[in-house]
Amino acid sequence: MTTKEQILQEIDEVPEPVLLKLLEFLRSLKTEEEPQKLEAKAWQAYLDSERERKEVYERLANS
Repeated sequence: MTTKEQILQEIDEVPEPVLLKLLEFLRSLKTEEEPQKLEAKAWQAYLDSERERKEVYERLANS
């Protein structure tokens, strides 16, 4: 049985008030990941711009 199947099985046995708490918890987990993704994108953008600047400086130096 996969993890997802196990989670779904457990959810089927949980009362509604607990489901609301679970939903809030799951949503909070998703929002925790988003800043990490943004940080990774920002870091990659910095590295890309650094590489581009290096190429420009090398071209200027060689001209």
